[in-house]
Amino acid sequence: MQIRDLHKKDFPPLLLQINDPPKSMRIIGELPQTKKYLCVVGSRKYSDYGKAVCEKLIEGLRGYSITIVSGLALGMDGIAHRAALKTGLPTIAVPGSGLGPKALYPVTNRNIAEEIIESGGALISEFADDFRPRLESFPQRNRIMAGMSHATLIVEAELKSGTLITSKYATEYNRDVFTVPHSIFSKTSEGPHMLLRLGATPITQSSDIVTALGLRPRDELLQMRDYSGCSTDERELISLLSEPLSRDEIIRRLGKPVYATQTIIATMEIKGLIEEVMGEIHLV
Repeated sequence: MQIRDLHKKDFPPLLLQINDPPKSMRIIGELPQTKKYLCVVGSRKYSDYGKAVCEKLIEGLRGYSITIVSGLALGMDGIAHRAALKTGLPTIAVPGSGLGPKALYPVTNRNIAEEIIESGGALISEFADDFRPRLESFPQRNRIMAGMSHATLIVEAELKSGTLITSKYATEYNRDVFTVPHSIFSKTSEGPHMLLRLGATPITQSSDIVTALGLRPRDELLQMRDYSGCSTDERELISLLSEPLSRDEIIRRLGKPVYATQTIIATMEIKGLIEEVMGEIHLV
């Protein structure tokens, strides 16, 4: 994995708007060019509920132009990265360390870092390549995650946690803060419930995130688009794409000869009705 300078002109645009942007940054991989960046963070001591919620919410974002940003840390960060990878969403990790192979932290999540790069995502850091994390380096990187993202989603957090530092930065930078309600008997619900009292947007399903980010829900897109000029074969494919599908899955479900299905897909791509992103075809 080659580490290189990320020039200031190539910083995520929102990061340049904060009052204390990094003076320089290093990167491995490529920054995804999606419409929205969503920071997803939560407790390192996550519950089964929190894990399931994080995975389900990210899974429901499949096919949307959203990049998942997190900190590569143990706990909810790793869950968020893995859920993005599984769903086919690009993801960016902002570790609290340098990007050098001996410094990258935590060691146990280096396999996730490799998968992020292989899937077309990126690792970025303002620290020197050989910088090993210190206690103060984590809040420092949290401002980068909040600053580069259009919104921050808090899944679980205790009242005194680094997770809430990220939400504090998001508020200071005039970014949206989303959070998930939880049991009143759980310590990791204290942070989200405090954020809700302070005006954070409650999230109970993926469509809440889509709407809050200002994106158009997929079912609304289907209703708005005029498909009257499409052939019967094209409309059949459109009906399948209520969720993004791989080319092989489309061929299997349509049950037509491979060459015929490939022709339908190619024609619809030319018409601008569908596009293929990271191995999955979805409606435009």
